[in-house]
Amino acid sequence: MARAEGVRSGVRPAAEVAREYERVRAADGGARRRGALAAYRWALGLARSGPLTGTPAREVPTLEVLTAEVDASLVQLEASTRPSVGREYIEGAHDALAWVCGHTDTRP
Repeated sequence: MARAEGVRSGVRPAAEVAREYERVRAADGGARRRGALAAYRWALGLARSGPLTGTPAREVPTLEVLTAEVDASLVQLEASTRPSVGREYIEGAHDALAWVCGHTDTRP
């Protein structure tokens, strides 16, 4: 998953996001891990749609689009009717995208 030098995903170098994707991919995990992986793939421009909203992407999403997906994850997390597996997926995607956008330095 090599990325061109200087390409960014959110506020992070794409190469750093790709390394984080590989780290999470190699780890054990359930729905939370799947959410993070989906978020990283989309943030790197490797998925056709956002992990939570389905926002289409043909390339690396802009910081504004990534941030909108983080905001959507917060709205979905506030919904009290989410089953636990769905909630864990959303949490994983949220945490990954929050890191990509620079909202936190904590990696999922």
